[in-house]
Amino acid sequence: MTSALAAPAALAAGDFDQWLRELRSEARGKGVSDAVLDDAFKGVRPLPRVIELDRKQPEFTLTWAEYLGRVVNEARVEKGRALAAENARLLGDVAARFKVAPGMVVALWGIESDFGRLTGGFNVIAALATLAFDGRRASFFRGELMEALRILQGERMPAAAMLGSWAGAMGQCQFMPSSFRNFAVDFNGDGRRDIWTTLPDVLGSAANYLAKSGWKAGEAWGDPVLLTRGIDPAQASLNNKRPTAEWLADGIVPRDGSALRDPGDRQAALLLPDGIAGPAYLVYRNFSVILRWNRSNFFALAAGTLADRISRGL
Repeated sequence: MTSALAAPAALAAGDFDQWLRELRSEARGKGVSDAVLDDAFKGVRPLPRVIELDRKQPEFTLTWAEYLGRVVNEARVEKGRALAAENARLLGDVAARFKVAPGMVVALWGIESDFGRLTGGFNVIAALATLAFDGRRASFFRGELMEALRILQGERMPAAAMLGSWAGAMGQCQFMPSSFRNFAVDFNGDGRRDIWTTLPDVLGSAANYLAKSGWKAGEAWGDPVLLTRGIDPAQASLNNKRPTAEWLADGIVPRDGSALRDPGDRQAALLLPDGIAGPAYLVYRNFSVILRWNRSNFFALAAGTLADRISRGL
């Protein structure tokens, strides 16, 4: 009989029906009503396109320069500045409540969905059911599917409105269901947490994610720096944190000639994303908070860079 936690690849349609019966029973035990389950799973079958995307994710590797050029381009910077100015009052309210700078909130919005333009067109329940039934990380996606069902129950939303990426990331801030449950907020007070179409909820939820992950108000994420003297590349690691004053004593200086934004005895790590010959960065504790959003140094460096460039235009 099919395991309730994970299903091996290429199972027959009858096995999916049995797996779905078991999952529905588990969801009922967690408080999801039959009405919600009927709506969620009406006509749902495994989606071959989702399996194809899961199996054939690209394996190429971008350099940091290539990645930065794609993620932090002039068009995105200008659009981010325009939207930040247009929504200045809302962003001010979000910053007042969550103590996260508007530039960082707008940067994450821009990177995740191009400011709401690209949110994904997959039915999240169908996508997660496919991956939970026949995916590489079936147990993980089963947990996310259960969270998605509980969202449908709690938010009183139809399953057809829960759209996202093929892997289940949802809305303009691309939250997985577990992130939605933990961090989404009803910022406009209408009784629903809507990260798909309600901008106050989108921006408030992004800020809440950072705030609850340990964001320190008034502190920078990092600084672009120059290495004025030779340095052992092995020192460039998030595991090698030292007071910023020690890095300065080693000949590391801000790239733009100004002072570091996080000087003194706070801990900093040196990152060389393209190696010793490429750009260098000192990163601080808020950088680690961005990594809780996405565990990629490239992503966190790009988010910080975009936030800085958006903020300079405000």
